Amino acid sequence: MTDTMKSGGLGRRQFLKNSGVAALGLGVTGFPSVLRAQAAPVKIGLVHPVSGFIAFSGSQCREGALMAIADINAAGGIKSLGGAQVEAVLADSQGKPEIGASEVGKMAEEGVAGIVAGYSSAISLATSQEAAKTNTPHVVDVGVSDSIMSRGLENTFRFGPGYGNIANFAVDNLNAINQASSSPAKTAMIIHEESVFGTGTANLLSERLPSIGIDVVDVIKHANPTRDFTNIVLQLKSKQPDLIIPANYYNEYVLLARTMRQQRIEAKGIYSVLGGAASNYKFVNEFPEAADLIMDCNHWFNPKSEVAMQRKTAAEAKGLIYTYEVFLAYNAVLGLVDAIERAGTTDKAAVNEALAGSNLDMSYMPYAATKMENGQNMGAAPVNTQVQNGDIEVIFPSEFASAETVFPMNG
Repeated sequence: MTDTMKSGGLGRRQFLKNSGVAALGLGVTGFPSVLRAQAAPVKIGLVHPVSGFIAFSGSQCREGALMAIADINAAGGIKSLGGAQVEAVLADSQGKPEIGASEVGKMAEEGVAGIVAGYSSAISLATSQEAAKTNTPHVVDVGVSDSIMSRGLENTFRFGPGYGNIANFAVDNLNAINQASSSPAKTAMIIHEESVFGTGTANLLSERLPSIGIDVVDVIKHANPTRDFTNIVLQLKSKQPDLIIPANYYNEYVLLARTMRQQRIEAKGIYSVLGGAASNYKFVNEFPEAADLIMDCNHWFNPKSEVAMQRKTAAEAKGLIYTYEVFLAYNAVLGLVDAIERAGTTDKAAVNEALAGSNLDMSYMPYAATKMENGQNMGAAPVNTQVQNGDIEVIFPSEFASAETVFPMNG
């Protein structure tokens, strides 16, 4: 069911100090408060899986998006529209692409100015396709499948990096880590979930890893959800790969890691690409032994950015775990509202044109300058992280690194 809400937040001066949004054109309106109150609210649809097997991640996305809306409203709303407040229209995709698409259709009928969706690649493919029917601006928050952006939909945009970029970065950095080791990995096994994300990861890595001297000895697919990894871990124990590469959503990733720990699986490294738990403080805090020294190539914030650390503090003050879902959804809302601000209208074609010309300063992420090509931000990039001493550290690239890499992890 779709419902609508307004979101309050930080005081105006504190928000401007914390976020730098004024530099994005989202600062004080310059209009008397009585005029701002008369401006019609601008509705933005948020479609996320807040129930079902990926509900944790979907709920994190929703919270990040609502934080952005609260901060924008606290800073005075949309200046070019007389200080119009942003109003969230919420929907639950339940983790199902067809439901996500249906909710987008309802939102388009309600007249939303744009949509932010939908966490998973499968859902984002469906929601963006539905939004295209009405040319409704659609910003993907997390979904990384390259097929989302390669279809040529003029209403679809993504500020985070796509999968091809992330996977190539991951393989190149794994090669660098391996070459620097006195005991390099030579074999790997891939354990992946069955959807577009996991299958795509397995296929790409199976093709790329041999080129850097790592033989893929087996690829094992599992269903969503999976509640017992004993048989899969016994296969790992039998084949003893140097590298274990998980590609799963949060619940399955945690269960796999815990089962490997219980079965005392030894490997030179556990290295994931967009790991569902490897770059997640919840996993690290609840199961520190299972998480220790796991490496990941994933979305992350710039740990050297004051703005990024202030947003992390604000999220934690709300009781949130500062996962990539939170800050990517926050970024997606900022990008959409910035486009509406610059367009000076909620006309769909004008907002899409403004999104295509986005040049946001996202230095609080490990990104270069924003540059849109066919809806994809070419300045976006992932980082490599590793769990060390109960924390998540950036290990690559060097300009963002907060720690040195520990490899191999078994000695």
